[in-house]
Amino acid sequence: MKPTIKTAFAAFVTAAAVSAVVLGTAPAQAAGNVATPAVQDWSFKGLFGTFDRASAQRGYKVYKEVCSACHSLNLIKFRNLQDLGFSEAQVKALAAEYEIQDGPNDDGEMFTRKRTPSDPLPAPFANEKAAAAANNGKAPPDLSLITKARAQGGDSVIKVSLKHPGGFTLGADYVYALLTGYGEPPAGVEVPDGGNYNKYFPGGVIAMASPLAADAVEFSDGTKATVAQMAHDVTMFLSWAAEPELEARKRLGVKVMLFLLVLTGMLFALKRKIWSDIH
Repeated sequence: MKPTIKTAFAAFVTAAAVSAVVLGTAPAQAAGNVATPAVQDWSFKGLFGTFDRASAQRGYKVYKEVCSACHSLNLIKFRNLQDLGFSEAQVKALAAEYEIQDGPNDDGEMFTRKRTPSDPLPAPFANEKAAAAANNGKAPPDLSLITKARAQGGDSVIKVSLKHPGGFTLGADYVYALLTGYGEPPAGVEVPDGGNYNKYFPGGVIAMASPLAADAVEFSDGTKATVAQMAHDVTMFLSWAAEPELEARKRLGVKVMLFLLVLTGMLFALKRKIWSDIH
């Protein structure tokens, strides 16, 4: 009996459905028992959300005194910190705490000078190979775009937007969860030497030890440096570092929407005027 077009199409649909089920469940099976990060109430959520400057400034301090020992922030220059509310004098002072090799001078020699606002934040290692050699063969990632890199988690932008209608903040939720997710492994879970249990990391074992400890830094505004507070503040800072233009884009978006609204009204009025004689 020869297969008809109808039966062939039915077989194709069935095969496609089976493939979709298998492929769709693969990520879930691979994820295992990884906990889902809780949705945080970030100030930059939504159409009118903005970065909390005080929190981001504290976050820079956490990055500077804790995270920068291993992680770089290559896309940020000291002058960018003025966007967080630091004054020009403060930025100059922050930059001058570090030195950088420059040159050549008039004699053709390289020299060392203090950094200026136009210089990038210093990296902890000279290059990626040096970073890997100091960290058991794997270089710590640059944090410039870490909240963007962790934003989708394999989902599409549409899926993420549906999960987080208040804003595209899944990456920030993940970073905060990871920083606060360390603890003792549950019964039956073995952590190899050199590993650390983190319920939000795929597989539950991460090479990076918990970077935060209570009172690891001292905030100048008197805010208590709990692990949760430091994790929140440094995530706020890293979210700004990943999208420093976020607020400007939102303002532009509002202006465009208002323009389109007015234009729509004008076009509707024009249409009624043109067709008034006919109607």
